[in-house]
Amino acid sequence: MKIALYGQKFGKKNIPYLNQFIGYAFNHSIDIYIEKSFLDILNSFEELKNLNFPVFSHYKELTKDFSLMFTFGGDGTILSAITLIRDSGIPIVGVNTGNLGFLATFNKDVFIKKIDQIFNKKLHLMKRSLLWLETSRIKKKEDFFNFALNEIVILRKETVSMITIDAYIDNEFLTSYWADGLIVSTPTGSTGYSLSCGGPIISPDNKNFVLTPISPHNLFSRPLIISDQKIVHLKIHSRVKYYSLSMDTRLTCMNQDNELFIRKAPFYIYLLQEERNIYYKTLREKLLWGMDQRN
Repeated sequence: MKIALYGQKFGKKNIPYLNQFIGYAFNHSIDIYIEKSFLDILNSFEELKNLNFPVFSHYKELTKDFSLMFTFGGDGTILSAITLIRDSGIPIVGVNTGNLGFLATFNKDVFIKKIDQIFNKKLHLMKRSLLWLETSRIKKKEDFFNFALNEIVILRKETVSMITIDAYIDNEFLTSYWADGLIVSTPTGSTGYSLSCGGPIISPDNKNFVLTPISPHNLFSRPLIISDQKIVHLKIHSRVKYYSLSMDTRLTCMNQDNELFIRKAPFYIYLLQEERNIYYKTLREKLLWGMDQRN
């Protein structure tokens, strides 16, 4: 079995968990490949400086014979990891060493306790849909990842003035948003930026997108849920030449002449979970539902 390890940060307090994990893999003849930058981080610790594993640094090196990718961090780490996973179908095991953990659902203690079940694939694979972006002015594929698991966000850039975003659904004009920006979110991303801007929570088994305006000038501009079979076409108008475009954790700058076409991606991301029906439990715990905040 081949597995991949990925992370962006690593605290010293997590070293015992990593050592247990590596020891388990060694005893079960599991080949570990570590993302190059993450290995550099691990080697910066005195206790881990002698780690000697093969590395990868490009999505083309993650071939389909990898059984799992383990991410150490939070949800942001998983969002970064999908730029390497892409359409390979390699399941992600999110070990939560961060804070929130909507996607990284295994805390460190549970991760170690469930390690046999993880490697024997006795847990549950949950598929998550993604957004796919095409632009009217094509960029090279190598320097532009045109997919997002959480959301695609259009934001004003270098101006305090609002931007205008003309939105079309399947070529039918919807509205012009006068706002600081617009979020197009998947159900997975509905608990992210969209939620903080007043968007609805959508469970991941729904086949929808949500359009959430950011600080709209028109008070009647409200979040809109649409089918993920639709194509969202956006035209951006600004007092300055450029606007900002973010896709999960990636940020780029676009000329306002560059129109956007957003649809459902032709592949899924797969997350390994301890239980099949864990989503509502996660909502209760992470959003503190049902808890008396006065205590």
